[in-house]
Amino acid sequence: MLSALAGMAFGLSLIVAVGAQNIFVLRQGLRREHVGLVAGICAASDFVLISAGVGGLGALIQSAPLVVEIARWAGAAVVLVYGGMAAHRAVNGQRVVMGRHSVTDRTVGAAVATTLALTWLNPHVYLDTVVLVGGLAATHGDDRWWFGLGACVASAAWFVALAYGARYLAPLLEKPGAWRVLDTVVAATMLVVAVSLIFAT
Repeated sequence: MLSALAGMAFGLSLIVAVGAQNIFVLRQGLRREHVGLVAGICAASDFVLISAGVGGLGALIQSAPLVVEIARWAGAAVVLVYGGMAAHRAVNGQRVVMGRHSVTDRTVGAAVATTLALTWLNPHVYLDTVVLVGGLAATHGDDRWWFGLGACVASAAWFVALAYGARYLAPLLEKPGAWRVLDTVVAATMLVVAVSLIFAT
């Protein structure tokens, strides 16, 4: 259970950030277009990628102690970079433009194609789900699948909340200060994760 909670926390720390995929989900929520479909595709994609990471990369790491060390230090470095980027956005702010209404309604096909492109053609998605989640899950040994499950639950909860909550949070989400607070939390979480990786035994 603790591994599942750790997976949820780590999954949220990776996914809760201003990015192309999240902005698209927000926009769909604001426009109320194919909201459930878009959120479902994002969550299902993360489930597939996280499962691949926990299964494949986890087995590789367990069989090679040297890979464990490389993954640990590389993961810490990458997480620190992510934290630094979030901290930079928190200090300098980031303008997020989200249209409330579309000129023409996006068709189902267009919504699906855009969601798939923003998910599967984004290299950061593979880094987050397959490499980082898979690598950190392997450090939990036999409980790695609980860690992966926690990360999947966090992903699904985030996308559903983001898609369906956007319409209610529209005034807040259009204020740069709100994103600064969010990025500050992300940066702090990333720092804690990086330190835990560096001093892991």
